[in-house]
Amino acid sequence: MEEQTILNKAGVNQLIAAFDLIPDILFWVKDTKSRIVHANQHFVEHQGYKTLDQILLKTDFDFSPQHLAFQYVNDDKRVMEGFIVTDRLELNQTANGELAWFSTSKKVLLDGENAIMGTYGVTRHLAKTSKALSHVRAIEAPVEFIRAHYHRHICIEELAELAHLSVSALERRFKKHLAKTPNQFINEVRLENARKLLVETRLPVSQVAYQCGFSEPSYFSKQFRRLFGEIPSQLRKELTSSER
Repeated sequence: MEEQTILNKAGVNQLIAAFDLIPDILFWVKDTKSRIVHANQHFVEHQGYKTLDQILLKTDFDFSPQHLAFQYVNDDKRVMEGFIVTDRLELNQTANGELAWFSTSKKVLLDGENAIMGTYGVTRHLAKTSKALSHVRAIEAPVEFIRAHYHRHICIEELAELAHLSVSALERRFKKHLAKTPNQFINEVRLENARKLLVETRLPVSQVAYQCGFSEPSYFSKQFRRLFGEIPSQLRKELTSSER
């Protein structure tokens, strides 16, 4: 077909160069070891570099805090196992080191014979997109409250009061803008903070659970595995191995 001939003649480099034309998009390609093999200029600058050559074959551990790097690399592993990340709203680090809302999508990269070559993905900084930012602001007050008070019991009624909404209206907004319920979001914030403590401290797993709002370590481990694909003790074991 004529359109396929044009694409073949253009070559992949010209096609992916189109991502440099979109100022709010970070685009990257990684190999099976989560090393950068290509990225657009915005991604390069976001990591604090000037040219692509400076970041080739680097991993997220070269750019990000350890707990975030583990999140990204574990995501890569899950994507290569068949998990697809589509337009996921998440808190990531900006170029100046602050946390901000991003929308991220990732997919496995296959060759012509469907063998896994790595992963690729895109992310958008939502603060630079007015429509997306308005979606975040619709639930900004309860989200910020959860981030600040995840370590204690949070009831949905107090979140609804903060947002000046009924409980049912609050739940609808969370489902619309985050694709999850308030309780699911609370749980994920607790688990993200727990993973940060597991990576950055040597606190016992049970203590990490209690500090992040979980009353039962066994329930914490079950929820941790559901979100991250491994139990907390496995993560600790991986950390110990990587430090040797």
